[in-house]
Amino acid sequence: MSFSPRLTSRPIHRRILLGHGVGASFLLPVLRRAYAAPAPGPLVMLDPGHGGKDPGAIGVSGTYEKHIAFAAARELQAQLTASGRYRVELTRQSDAFVRLEDRVAFAQSRGAALFVSMHADALPDHEVRGASVYTLADTASDQQTADLARRENSVDRLGGPNFAGTPPDVAQILSSLVRQETRAASTRLAHAMVGSLNHDIDMLQNPSRRADFVVLKAADIPSVLVEMGFMSNHQDEAALRHRDYRVKVAGAMKRAVDHYFKNVHHMTHLSG
Repeated sequence: MSFSPRLTSRPIHRRILLGHGVGASFLLPVLRRAYAAPAPGPLVMLDPGHGGKDPGAIGVSGTYEKHIAFAAARELQAQLTASGRYRVELTRQSDAFVRLEDRVAFAQSRGAALFVSMHADALPDHEVRGASVYTLADTASDQQTADLARRENSVDRLGGPNFAGTPPDVAQILSSLVRQETRAASTRLAHAMVGSLNHDIDMLQNPSRRADFVVLKAADIPSVLVEMGFMSNHQDEAALRHRDYRVKVAGAMKRAVDHYFKNVHHMTHLSG
């Protein structure tokens, strides 16, 4: 066994080191630094909306939201993975039905650093078009968003982080602090998403919105829901059916994720 030239100019054998009174406890930290694999990147959990028996919105020409959401999520997964900065997983790997709370529970069990739910809903007004980004709030920012949340939600149950062995009053304080920080981080991510998407595609009026979405209720994972457009609008549906457009949407979302983690790294560096 020998060290690389960066660490020493000549081979250093274990028996020579031991002969000079250098034990294995000295070698281990050096070897770990020299040969350790790079630390894995943060896990980004992408959540393609609907699936299986739940088609989601049905477009004006018959396109199912579940197919658009899955195709766009796979494209974003490919772009994020290709950067080499992230690990990326999906809450569903096929056209399968997954309960809303199970999507979030899966993200929590995997230790996700971000949760991005991807949708393309429908509205009674077929003239409304454009992308929008949603964060969690107890009260919806407007009636249209409240109606959207009601359509997307099926269950209103998700607990907070588990502080096992902690006195109840302390656990309540800790849980509140975690929720506050998570919501602040979600807002930062949503701001980055809106800014990035706005450069490439048409946006809904007042595109940054808030509502009580079940899939955004992980108390410990910054989460946003992105409506990439409306299947009820001819232009939006036609655009989302084309891969080139989904590549553009995914590219804008990737830039937002890059921006988010760059700021997280910067803030961590300053606080350290």
